[in-house]
Amino acid sequence: MDLSPSGSSGHHSPSGSFSLSQAIVAFLNSKIAEGLSSRTIESYTADLTKWVERTGDREIGKVSGQDVSAYLAWLRTHYTPHRFGGKDHPLSPKTLHNVWMSLSSFFKWAERDLDVPYPMREVPIPRFQKSQVPEFTREEVERMLKACLYKREANTIMRRAFVMRRSTAARDTALLLLLLDTGLRASELCSLKVGDLDLKTGKVEIKNGVQGGAKGGKGRTVYLGKSARRAIWHYLSRREDGRDEDAPLFLVSGNRLLRPNALLHVIEGIGKRAGVPNAFPHKFRHTFAITYLRSGGDVFTLQQILGHGSLDMVRNYARIAQSDVAQAHRKASPVDNWRL
Repeated sequence: MDLSPSGSSGHHSPSGSFSLSQAIVAFLNSKIAEGLSSRTIESYTADLTKWVERTGDREIGKVSGQDVSAYLAWLRTHYTPHRFGGKDHPLSPKTLHNVWMSLSSFFKWAERDLDVPYPMREVPIPRFQKSQVPEFTREEVERMLKACLYKREANTIMRRAFVMRRSTAARDTALLLLLLDTGLRASELCSLKVGDLDLKTGKVEIKNGVQGGAKGGKGRTVYLGKSARRAIWHYLSRREDGRDEDAPLFLVSGNRLLRPNALLHVIEGIGKRAGVPNAFPHKFRHTFAITYLRSGGDVFTLQQILGHGSLDMVRNYARIAQSDVAQAHRKASPVDNWRL
């Protein structure tokens, strides 16, 4: 969708008579100005554009809750997206929930800025069952760290089997330890520059706006422990630009910037070599959060560290940590074990 206003005439019209397409352009420009990530903008654009294509470009003030409900019902029962690889299947309940959230965000903005009614109050939120939050075990992390260092054992006819150290060992070790010790998102890690870290104090600055990679454009400060700081120092000490504060913190071959897709490829490769299934960057974020709470951290500081706008996801981590406490008590209860 073109993000420049179009179709404007020389006179002003009432806010409610804006067409949906005009209102969507203004909404997206507003969210870009707020500093939301490009990923969030793309998601809003896709959801709202598809909605207008289906329902027609009517006046925004004439959209009712019934109109939105009918659209969501169509997505659930009749719409089948065409996916790569020919595997076409209906939208998941989670995707329908996300579409509702996009429409709700749009109409909240329209209510505030265009003074039109908020129709989403009449539209129930699509329910979905939250999947179990995946996490690494300590043993899996230890295997992955070992897989960062050495290639698989080589067998040759002329000599005994041997292993060689990987050329990316220092970088990959630093990557894993930073992800595990901070709970950063992939976009945030890939946006870090050398100057964003203070290796003496462990302070890591996540910049505001798109340049920092933070979801919602919210910057914050997180901290690294001694082991992770030592690993990053070891990695940077091998680079010519390791003291250049404007240099990207992590690079790939050819001194190119590490991007989220490349980071995913790196983590998947380490996981395969270590025999750890389903290894991906965000799993380190989950592991950090749950381990933080198990170790005595509180939900409010965890919310700040993770950069969540609400406590909803953090409460999910807390439920997991609390269930661990309940299981541990069942096993260790003095009264039950002593059969009192």
